[in-house]
Amino acid sequence: MAIDTTETTSASPTVHSPLGTRLSTRDKLVLFVLCAAQFVVALDFSVLNVALPVLGKDLGMSQSALQWAVTAFALPSGGFLLLFGRIGDLYGRRRLFLTGLALFGAASLLATFAWDPASFLTGRALQGLGAATIVPTGMSLLTTTFPEGPARDRALGISGTLLSLGFTVGMVAGGVLTDVLSWRSTMGLLSVFALIVLPLAPGLLPESRTPDRPRLDVPGAVTVTGGLLALIYALSTAAERGFGGTDVIVTLAAGVLLLATFVYVESRAHAPLVSLPMLRRRTVAWGNLGGLVTFSMMSTVVFALTLYLQETLGLSAFETGLVFGVQGVMSAVAGVYAPKVIGRFGARRTLVGSLAGQGLFVAGLVLLNAHTWSVWLATAAVSLASMCHLGAIISYGLTVTSGVPDEEQGLATGLVTSTQQVGLTIGIPLLGVLATTSSDLLAGVHTVLALDAVIVLAAAVLVAAGLGRDRSRPVEAEALGLR
Repeated sequence: MAIDTTETTSASPTVHSPLGTRLSTRDKLVLFVLCAAQFVVALDFSVLNVALPVLGKDLGMSQSALQWAVTAFALPSGGFLLLFGRIGDLYGRRRLFLTGLALFGAASLLATFAWDPASFLTGRALQGLGAATIVPTGMSLLTTTFPEGPARDRALGISGTLLSLGFTVGMVAGGVLTDVLSWRSTMGLLSVFALIVLPLAPGLLPESRTPDRPRLDVPGAVTVTGGLLALIYALSTAAERGFGGTDVIVTLAAGVLLLATFVYVESRAHAPLVSLPMLRRRTVAWGNLGGLVTFSMMSTVVFALTLYLQETLGLSAFETGLVFGVQGVMSAVAGVYAPKVIGRFGARRTLVGSLAGQGLFVAGLVLLNAHTWSVWLATAAVSLASMCHLGAIISYGLTVTSGVPDEEQGLATGLVTSTQQVGLTIGIPLLGVLATTSSDLLAGVHTVLALDAVIVLAAAVLVAAGLGRDRSRPVEAEALGLR
């Protein structure tokens, strides 16, 4: 998804202060609407996690099917992200943003009143489609509403903080709502947020689109979305039934073939969804690998620990939410200090170090057992791993966009967002189901966490070798205003 800073608008442009550091009242309202929409999407990624065991029992879903409660949302939100982002670029971001927000709210209501697993998963999938429109169009509206410089930096900083806060609030709120009311209230909360934001958006957000309106890359969109869907289905089914099934073999082969076709299509497309020359940049390729690993593996840790804390230790949804609440607080602390660390050591070194730290602390979770004192180990280790995780998130975004020409920053930013969504999509199907399908849940959790740690540590080594020495650290740090 390309984000252009040169726009045509159907509404009067927002007036900014000359210095770009003070936001007008209208600026603040626009920022509120965009950040609130992003907040509710972040909330959706976590609010249901601690409610999964209760939800499964209520709707009659087996443990092995619980991962689809998460995957049904994450799969379309990642698979359709590039397509909807590009459609917004071409035909109007505000229009698509409002459509996605309305769909998200309606889907949340369907999930709230679901009467069986099929209706619930349908609601989750539609939520994912809504999120796939909200995330890229919301980010594009933010970057085109606020001019490059201090105003945009401030807006992006507030947006990023609220995204992190949304995930944390979701974990705690999910536990409280599930214990006090029911798991259905977690989905109802999302529809309430959508209903609050939706009426405010039309009068505040200017319509925007790219001025030249190039042709939509439909073949690229079809192949990448189909390939991702087929691949995730194959991995999820294989983890449950093994790789010998005909459907697994067929969908796995189809996924690989479609993704290979996508690469070929993009190499010849006039206006590709993904710029292959951009992907050949060392910082873009290896930085996104680091981002993909940190997102996918941390989502797996949260999923596995949720099952462990409730099924093995017998914690309530509220108590589980408190564990992840501590994790969120420590992540917020890391968010304050991460820029200072990056300013001192550079984004590349911080990315490698953060991946290594995340892997090591996740490895410590393998020591968990059935004794109640393990809750303290789980809280400490996941909190420290999350601090490293947040450092990796910030530093991989800076690594990917560092040194990219201004006219290509939109492409680089689109790749960062896509990596985040795809990472959240593939982690749980890839590893999480090893816990839900194991005859011994604790042994299954140990297997997931051990593999998770190995993958993150291996990624740290690969990213370090791929990026090489960060010789531009002082210039980069000064340019970012972090020193």
